Amino acid sequence: MGPRRKRSDHPDQLTIASWLSGLARRAEAPDPSRPALGLFCVVVVMMSVGVLVQASHASTTLPPDVFTDELVGQILVRIAALAAILVGFRIRPSGLRHLLPVLTAVSLVLLALCYVEPFSVIKNGARRWIDLFGVRFQPSELARIVLVLWIADRCVRLGPRVGDFRRGVMPILALALVFFGLVVFETDLGGALLLLICAMSTLWVGGAQMMPVAVSMVAIGGGAITAATAFIPYIGDRVGMWLGSVENAQVTEAVRAIAAGGLFGVGLGHGTARTAGIPYFQSDYVFAQIGEELGLVGLVLVLGLLLSFLWHALRLVLSIRDRYEALVAFGLLVSVGLQAMLHVQVVSGLAPPKGTILPFISDGGTSLIVSSLAVGLALGAARPTVTATSVRPALAR
Repeated sequence: MGPRRKRSDHPDQLTIASWLSGLARRAEAPDPSRPALGLFCVVVVMMSVGVLVQASHASTTLPPDVFTDELVGQILVRIAALAAILVGFRIRPSGLRHLLPVLTAVSLVLLALCYVEPFSVIKNGARRWIDLFGVRFQPSELARIVLVLWIADRCVRLGPRVGDFRRGVMPILALALVFFGLVVFETDLGGALLLLICAMSTLWVGGAQMMPVAVSMVAIGGGAITAATAFIPYIGDRVGMWLGSVENAQVTEAVRAIAAGGLFGVGLGHGTARTAGIPYFQSDYVFAQIGEELGLVGLVLVLGLLLSFLWHALRLVLSIRDRYEALVAFGLLVSVGLQAMLHVQVVSGLAPPKGTILPFISDGGTSLIVSSLAVGLALGAARPTVTATSVRPALAR
């Protein structure tokens, strides 16, 4: 008998790496304008669904005179979001590159103001918001964009040296830890972990070795989760809710609302969960409202839009030839996609409860504007440039 051929030598064997490589080849588009247009259309459709869902919620929870004001407000904030997309498209990531030192410093100051009176706004025991000249917003949302821009710039400037742990990874990791610490002590463990994942993903795609990045993320994120669960009671309770050892009416009612929707739902404006006293049903649990009123069909529609968003985002990133622009687009679109995935997981009981909105659909001004700005910057990266450097080796890791 001849020598036994190793399983790995079989030409038909499919590995995760080969599957991802094939997916990347199918997703790559010769012209970034086509996936950019597709991505923009998906976002507009999601905003339209958001107006419909928010109007449905307000119609039975607000008096008629207040309902009109709320509906106008929902439309205006989405017009502002579209303006943010156009502004980001016009500026593009390269337009902000020379301002990165200033933007980074401003982001750190804004995060620090969450702990300083009278700027700090305490809500539900957390300091996630600030009031600056009469405008309330969440600095961590903006900080995530700035950190992605800064890491992408460092990766491009360092080139092959970004793979060196001491000179490449450590300085980038140090700033990411500062941002992470300022957000986690607000307390916003979920927002801090989202920021960390976006930062580490951008660093890895930018050329850093997988193992140091993975070890750093697991050590920082795992340590923060363990410490928060042990020393912060409400976070420990949320983990208990996820494990089933602690009951929570908000989570239970959200799951019941999804189950009550059946195939086609009870109809817009006819849901009962919104009047059952579930707080933040129109924002943190809007996916449950969709499930109750539009049923499985509505849930599949929203999930299809999210998958379409991710597909067009992948095609867009792989088609951008400028390395810096592509890295920024990757990090920003990952941040929006992860936020949406986390929302769906929380509402469906697959992740511990955490106040996370569903981008472009949930109620919320700051998050909607910032998510739109992130998409606009990514779309701006698709605009033609004078010089182009191939980014494919960095994104096909």
